[in-house]
Amino acid sequence: MPVLRTVSRAARQILQSPACGCQALVTQVRLIGFSPRQVTSDASFHSVSFSETDHPRVLITGGLGQLGVGLAQLLRKRYGKNNVILSDIRKPPDNVFYSGPFIYSDILDYKNLREIVVNNRINWLIHYSALLSAVGEANVPLARAVNITGLHNILDIAAEHGLRLFIPSTIGAFGPSSPRNPTPDLCIQRPRTIYGVSKVHAELMGEYYNYRYGLDFRCLRYPGIISADSQPGGGTTDYAVQIFHDAIKTGRFECNLKPDTRLPMMYIDDCLRATLEVLEAPAETLSMRTYNINAMSFTPEELALEVQKHMPELEVVYNIDAVRQAIADSWPMDFDDSNARNDWGWKHEYDLPELVTTMLGHLNTETLAFQAS
Repeated sequence: MPVLRTVSRAARQILQSPACGCQALVTQVRLIGFSPRQVTSDASFHSVSFSETDHPRVLITGGLGQLGVGLAQLLRKRYGKNNVILSDIRKPPDNVFYSGPFIYSDILDYKNLREIVVNNRINWLIHYSALLSAVGEANVPLARAVNITGLHNILDIAAEHGLRLFIPSTIGAFGPSSPRNPTPDLCIQRPRTIYGVSKVHAELMGEYYNYRYGLDFRCLRYPGIISADSQPGGGTTDYAVQIFHDAIKTGRFECNLKPDTRLPMMYIDDCLRATLEVLEAPAETLSMRTYNINAMSFTPEELALEVQKHMPELEVVYNIDAVRQAIADSWPMDFDDSNARNDWGWKHEYDLPELVTTMLGHLNTETLAFQAS
């Protein structure tokens, strides 16, 4: 039982620490056994279709992370406030709690999840709960429980109730033996982080459930996502968010990756729009179920130079984190997302100059508002 004791200790430590704002950081962990439930061998499941006047009922797990709140806002504008339910195991801030439906949801509790889906008549499920790359490497047993055991609960419930299921994947699903510049949709995947391994597992399991049971599974491999609305925490690409906060607060940024480390990146508005577009895409337009999406690729040095065009006094130093650098060196330098562009019309709007201008504008406005209050 030493692994389970390690998981329990790790869970308590993370759950007692301040929220980091990262992508759906965690769920409670308890002693887990094998579930007695099984999908029958002759099962056949299909997603619910919607008329133009009908709207899906959406559940977002891990909703208090980097992407959940923003996606809920976008979907509520489109489908109605009460049709989109955010969920997490953490207490939401007041602005999130009062902006629309919020519910407690533990992805390791199959019964709780099933009751939520049934009682709220859910037909779209967006699964954001996960431990990110650097955090996962520090807590492998916890990452395995959250990212893999939790995934199995989600897949079984989605199949049982005929849901349309979206699960994000990542640049971390590739490894050092993958082609890196560019990385196509289909190629060898041998990631070297538990986060990446769990995401490859999610891709393959989702595609298998689609093939075997007709589950309407959809997946996008996100690049590094940059947002002004959340603090960085746990991701190897988080330097690209941290630089903006440090530039405004202190005028000095310490980067933990080498200056020439090139990675694919995307502004959050493009990411959320891509997610909505692939969710709404007619099934017959999808030639695959897991797509790369991309907007731009840059290095820390290129990003710093662009920020310094607005803030020439910004000082940038490099203090390399060996763990994060090794992770970054195993990831794609650029994504080939031509299939997404051809199949369902994906097109990004933000390039590097627009990204920097937008991020600094948001954070400067927030700083002025805080000072005024």
